Amino acid sequence: MHPEVRQDHPGNCPKCGMTLEPVMPSLEEGEDPELIAFRRRFWWTLPLTIVVTLLAMFGHGLGWFDMRTQSWVELVLTLPVILWAGWPFFVRGVQSIVNRSPNMWTLISLGTGAAFVYSTVATIAPQVFPASFSSMGRVAVYFEAAAVIISLTLLGQLLELKARSQTSAAIKSLLGLAPKTARRIGADGTEEDVPLAHVHVGDMLRVRPGEKVPVDGVVVDGQSALDESMLTGEPLPVTKRPGDKLIGATINTSGALVMRSEHVGSATVLSQIVQMVAMAQRSRAPMQRMADVVAGYFVVGVVAIALATFFGWGLFGPQPSWVYALINAVAVLIIACPCALGLATPMSIMVATGRGATHGVLFRDAAAIENLRRVDTLIVDKTGTLTEGRPAFERAVPAEGLTEDEVLRLAASLDQGSEHPLAAAIVTAARERRLSLAPASQFDSASGIGVRGVVEGRALGLGNTALMEQLGVDVTPLAAQAEELREQGASVMHLAEGGRLLGLLAVSDPVKATTPAALATLREAGLRVVMATGDGLTTARSVAQRLGIDEVHGEVKPQDKLQLVERLQREGRVVAMAGDGINDAPALARADVGIAMGTGTDVAMNSAQLTLVKGDLRGIATARQLSEATVANMKQNLGFAFVYNALGVPLAAGVLYPFTGWLLSPMIAALAMSLSSASVIFNALRLRSGR
Repeated sequence: MHPEVRQDHPGNCPKCGMTLEPVMPSLEEGEDPELIAFRRRFWWTLPLTIVVTLLAMFGHGLGWFDMRTQSWVELVLTLPVILWAGWPFFVRGVQSIVNRSPNMWTLISLGTGAAFVYSTVATIAPQVFPASFSSMGRVAVYFEAAAVIISLTLLGQLLELKARSQTSAAIKSLLGLAPKTARRIGADGTEEDVPLAHVHVGDMLRVRPGEKVPVDGVVVDGQSALDESMLTGEPLPVTKRPGDKLIGATINTSGALVMRSEHVGSATVLSQIVQMVAMAQRSRAPMQRMADVVAGYFVVGVVAIALATFFGWGLFGPQPSWVYALINAVAVLIIACPCALGLATPMSIMVATGRGATHGVLFRDAAAIENLRRVDTLIVDKTGTLTEGRPAFERAVPAEGLTEDEVLRLAASLDQGSEHPLAAAIVTAARERRLSLAPASQFDSASGIGVRGVVEGRALGLGNTALMEQLGVDVTPLAAQAEELREQGASVMHLAEGGRLLGLLAVSDPVKATTPAALATLREAGLRVVMATGDGLTTARSVAQRLGIDEVHGEVKPQDKLQLVERLQREGRVVAMAGDGINDAPALARADVGIAMGTGTDVAMNSAQLTLVKGDLRGIATARQLSEATVANMKQNLGFAFVYNALGVPLAAGVLYPFTGWLLSPMIAALAMSLSSASVIFNALRLRSGR
């Protein structure tokens, strides 16, 4: 449960004592070895525990042995329970002391160890104890308490390990989506099925109807509808044609496709999703850090209470006072075990990240889950976030002395080195017109405002008016045409050589069909929505007006978006930033929660804490609901753990004995401790099926 603890082999966490889990689960791994070992220890020693307990309760009435002989019989039967079944607990208890990290195993080993050592000494050397310790012809022993505590703790661990194994089910189900083989088409046209690991970038692959797409790539031939719901949450099949992107592990529902692989192995979308889910499950929420600090002091406090209980009962309690002292001190140590406190938030986080992944919402860390519910302001980019991000070239407006095709050819030649969606639209349009593109040298991307480079010996600049101002270019000759295009919702770029304007290029990007409904849902949730885009202000306002966004910032540079985030934060706002481009990365990283579109750039996704696989803003509403449910679940778990200990410790210490005569047996305390951990885990698992 401590993500900073890592080692290259199995073992126990030096902080919490729990077994370290694999960084990445695999489908090949069998049942948890610790679960197997604990199950064997539990079932092999359970009969011994039962016999010891029955002897302690009814042995004196059966008359099978005299009482001193019975103590020896109980000792012999208890030895395997303590020294074999309970050995892992004592090892972890010693490690907690050596590592100066008191935890649940500290209390369990102290409690059972004290009961067992006392009883062993009472059996071997009863003469060292005062007469007040004797009862029915022997010094009272508590082998049954030590044995039952070990057995119940083992049972609690079995329940916990089985439940914890379910939290990795989301990752294993994602891993199971990938097909095992791919049908590769050779250079000579022959086809063969090869293991997925043998597929390389650039291979031609055939995907037949009903088969899964093996890796990420692009359609080369054919047309079909693909079911992408397992990765994106999109329920309707998506039609794919030549040139369209394919996501590995999605299902080809109808026609046959020939594809070219582009991303294989760990570079595929599926692999990246698995990595993000695993990383989020290993991260710790801010609430958990508080719980860890509390748990550390809590264990020390419990040991102090146990000592006070021991001496308080021994010195001032009724006879046999020191027997009461031992039993009540052991009960305090056992019932106060902080395992429920330690599990309270990690279990919720693990379940929530898995649930989000199945809905196309990937949390990068636990802090994002905890913070998203507090967001009150959402800054959104336009291109690729509010819009499709697949803009189409509309027209070029040449300056005097140039043709439309020449302006398009020069702009496309320069834009070949850019990954921006607007650049892709220009390059695609030039190729469709079969224009001859020239290589660009000295290419430089001025993120958010445009690009510069040299084409055919000509120093060109392509971008918005901010770039033109930097280059000292007068844009007034075509200003009227540019404004008219912007009013129609098109993005306008200026092409310049030196200080001369060569022309305009207009690219339109339709608003996503899901955007209006998504924004309406977010506004109903009380979020203030702000648009910040590198596009011209007129274009931005045109899109914002259609979407009902009141606050718009146009022609902003990456540093402007960053400053906008910082200004809103200074005003006391909790800010989320949603974007998909390189120019959004600084703002995504600075925001309280950065939200990247899965259809955008790798830089954006690496800068964000939350990724929407489908690039659908409705995912923000889904993520926010999951955030609220998860934090509520964590609070329930923490509250239960604190209340349980607040009630259990005084009861175990015997505070109510003068008024009610109630005392808590260590065996009942062990059962309550195990059930408290199990209840926390099963409460967290409710997130898998909640609304």
